[in-house]
Amino acid sequence: MTRAFQLSAIWLFTAGALLASATATPAKQAWVMRFDLDWEVASGLPEKAMLVSLQGLANRDEARLYIIHPPEFQWEITEPLYDFYKRKHDISFTEIATADEALGQFKSAAKGYVVWDRTIGASLNVAFTIAGLEDAVVVSKDLIPLAESHGLKKIDDLRGRYTGHTDAEIYGDAIKRYWSRCNRDKIMLMGGHRGRVMMPGMADWGVREKMFFHDLSADPNEADELALNRSLLEDLNLGSIVFGWHPYGKDTEEQSTMLLSMYGLKMEGLHNLPNLSYNCQFEFTPGFKFNNNHHVALDAKLVAEEKVYMTFVQSDSIGIGVWTKPGRGKLPFAWQVTMNWTDFSPAALEYFHESATPNDYFIGGLSGPGYMYPNNIPKDRFPVLMGEAKGMMKILDQHVMEIMDNSVADGNVGNADLFKETVDAYYEAFPNVLGFINGYGPARTRDLRDSRPMLSYDYYIDPKRPRDQVRDDLNELIALNSKRPYFLLVHVRESNDVNSLVEIVDNLEGPIEVVALDEFLKLAASKKTYKTRFRQPGDPEHFKGY
Repeated sequence: MTRAFQLSAIWLFTAGALLASATATPAKQAWVMRFDLDWEVASGLPEKAMLVSLQGLANRDEARLYIIHPPEFQWEITEPLYDFYKRKHDISFTEIATADEALGQFKSAAKGYVVWDRTIGASLNVAFTIAGLEDAVVVSKDLIPLAESHGLKKIDDLRGRYTGHTDAEIYGDAIKRYWSRCNRDKIMLMGGHRGRVMMPGMADWGVREKMFFHDLSADPNEADELALNRSLLEDLNLGSIVFGWHPYGKDTEEQSTMLLSMYGLKMEGLHNLPNLSYNCQFEFTPGFKFNNNHHVALDAKLVAEEKVYMTFVQSDSIGIGVWTKPGRGKLPFAWQVTMNWTDFSPAALEYFHESATPNDYFIGGLSGPGYMYPNNIPKDRFPVLMGEAKGMMKILDQHVMEIMDNSVADGNVGNADLFKETVDAYYEAFPNVLGFINGYGPARTRDLRDSRPMLSYDYYIDPKRPRDQVRDDLNELIALNSKRPYFLLVHVRESNDVNSLVEIVDNLEGPIEVVALDEFLKLAASKKTYKTRFRQPGDPEHFKGY
C-alpha cells in the first residue's frame, strides 16, 4: 500500500466519522430531581407541592422534568424507570438539587403563583386546580419570597378565603369558580393521605391536564359532599377517567369505586403515582412488541392429575409491590397490569415486560380498562368498556382477565361474588381469553364455559400474617378440599416477600404443584371439580350501596 493511498484512506475515514457525528441524533435533554420521604404539611410538603405543580407546567409541551423517589416510596420504580429512559430513549438528564434551581430553570413555564392555606387541606386541591388553569405554581406563604425572586407574580391567594368552611362549602365554591374551565375527560380525586401528611404525587398530571382537584367523600353519610361528588361525575364526558384515590378517613375504597362504576367511569387509582406528566409523552420504543410469557397455547388441551394445583396472583399494580425486590422469578407469578398505561405511561409497561423473568406472566384488569366494580356498571356501557379492555389486552398480549367487585364487601371480608348476568356479560365480551379470575379476598363465583373457566380466589395472603400461619391456613384448605384435583387460586398482597412464599410452598402437604396461571386455567378446564356458583340474592352484604 502506498503512502498516498494510506493518507487518502485516513482522510476518507476521518471525514466519514465527522459526517456521522454531525448527522447523529443528539441525546434528548431533560432534568431530574430527587425527593426524600418527608411529606409532612409542617415541613416537606409545601416545597414538594410547589415542585410537582412546576413539573406539570414544565412538562406541558415536552418531557423536561422527572422526579426520582426513594426505593421506600410506594411507587417504587422511579429510579429503574429513570435508568430505562436514559438507556432506551437516549435521554440526557441534568440533575437539579434545589427548588431555587428548579424555578430558575423552568420559571418561563409559569405565569405566576397561587398561595394555599396550610391550615386547610382542601385549599391545596383548590390551588392545584388554579395552577392548571392559570399556569401557576402552588406555594405556601413561606415560599412566596422564593417565587417572587424569580419574577413570578401573585395570581391568587387562598389564605382566609375558606376559614371556618366545611369541605363541601370549599369545593362548592371551587366548582362555581373553576369547573366550567376544567378538563371534562379527566378529573383528579386527590385523596389518599390527609391531615398531618399529604402525598399529592399525581398532581403534576392534574396540573398539566387542567383537571379539577378534589377529595370529596363518596360516603352516603356525608350527604353534602356526596351530592357535589355526584354532580362532578355526572358532568364528565362519557368514558372519562378518575385519577387519584379516595380520601382516607372520609370514605372507603369500596364506596368510592362503587360510585364511579355506577357512572361507567374508570379509576386509575394511586394519589401518589408520580411523573405521569413526563411518562405520557413517550411511545413504545421502535420495534418493541409485547410478548407475554405464555406457558400454554390458547388451543392447548391439558389433563389435570389427582393433585393440588396452586397459582399465585398479585393484583395491586406491579409498580407498588415487590417487582424490584429479591426473589422474583423463583415462583410462577401472575401480575395484573393497569392496562390503560398503554395510553399515558407506555415506558413503564415496556420496562416491566423487558425486566420480566420467564416466571412472570401478565394479565388484564382490574375488571376492565380501569379499576371498576362490574356488578354496578350500566348495562349500556359494559360492552363499550370491555371493548376498550379487549383492545388493550391485545396490545399487551394478555389472555386472562381479572375481575374484582367489592361493592358489598368491606376490604377482604364480605361478598365479592358476581351476579350471573355479570358473568354472562364477561363471557360474551371476551370470547378469546383462556379464562377469568375473580375476587380480592376469597370469593365463590365459579363457572366453566367452552373450556374457559372462571375461578375465584380461595385465599388471600396478608403480608402481616406470620408465615407459619399462612402455611397452616393453606394446609387446612388443602385438607378441607379433599376432592382432587383441587385448584387453589391464591391472591398475594403486593408487599409480600417472594422468598417467604417459596418457604411456605416447600412446607405444604402434597401432592402439590405450583403452576403458571395460564396453565392453571387450562388444567381447571380439563376436570371440573368445583361447583358453578354466582352471587345469590340472600348472600350477606357489608355495604348496601346507594
